[in-house]
Amino acid sequence: MRLNTLVIALLSNLFLFAFCLPALAQFAEGGDEGGAALGKSRTQRWKAGMTVTADGGRCNGIVGYAPMPVDWPEQKVTIVDEDITPGTKIGYRMVDGVVKLMVVNISTIPTGQTAKALVVQEITRHMQEPPENTDQYKIPTKKQLDRKLRIYLGPSPYIQCRDAKIRNLAKEITTDKEGAWKKVEAMYDWVQENIKYKEGPLKGALKALRDKEGDCEELSSLFIGLCRASGVPARTVWVPGHCYAEFYLVDEDGKGHWFPCQPAGSREFGGIRELRPILQKGDNFRHPENNRQRVRYLPEYVTGKRSAGKPKVKFVRELMGKE
Repeated sequence: MRLNTLVIALLSNLFLFAFCLPALAQFAEGGDEGGAALGKSRTQRWKAGMTVTADGGRCNGIVGYAPMPVDWPEQKVTIVDEDITPGTKIGYRMVDGVVKLMVVNISTIPTGQTAKALVVQEITRHMQEPPENTDQYKIPTKKQLDRKLRIYLGPSPYIQCRDAKIRNLAKEITTDKEGAWKKVEAMYDWVQENIKYKEGPLKGALKALRDKEGDCEELSSLFIGLCRASGVPARTVWVPGHCYAEFYLVDEDGKGHWFPCQPAGSREFGGIRELRPILQKGDNFRHPENNRQRVRYLPEYVTGKRSAGKPKVKFVRELMGKE
């Protein structure tokens, strides 16, 4: 899987991902009442943020951005420690209500010195179990979707849900299926059975459909595109080194629920055994510094004023171990 990061000439990126397999803990039933139930859990500590070193001269007016994991029904995030250099200011802002950005401001960094903006997060992530009664779910009407949810019905970068090929395929797959759950499941099964997993450059849903192959981004994008073409909100879920999909249905009381599925890999529909921390959800964001630019994943990046020196940037997302 490829996370499409913004490359800026003034910075160099370093992502530090580590992974271990600590023991699993059983979590009591719960989570999204009426939706997917919570299963086993894992707690880890991750260090995240950035360091900036002034190379060859003083650096001024540094502004950095780093997405941070947030709470979801299946995930709880707590900041337990900070390592912030004096003179370095950090704040947080939400993007589209789903991604938390750490915003770092550094007025000046003397030659050869390093400014740190690092936090340690304790992240507890739960598996999700499919619901037992799936007949109750329905495709939501437009009146049941607020503005923040309607974005998951439209096209995103590399998810061309309004293209005729995807719309016609979605109709063909679901024509003889009764019930919302069976319709979505039929689209999921079609992707799993007809699109071969193959790593390669990012090409999106349409080219994956044409080539009949793609990696986890392509398989997830095609499934999401088919859902959206059928009126089912769907979005991408990003974890370290991978992504999968979620779809949205309402129950008999009109309450909405997100359900995960794994288009690339073993068959997991309506629930998922994934335990890596959720980094972001969604695939259609306005870039924080350029409202005209749409991105499928908010990247870490840094900008700065013209200075004598060059800022050397290291972005950190490093597994520290299990609590």
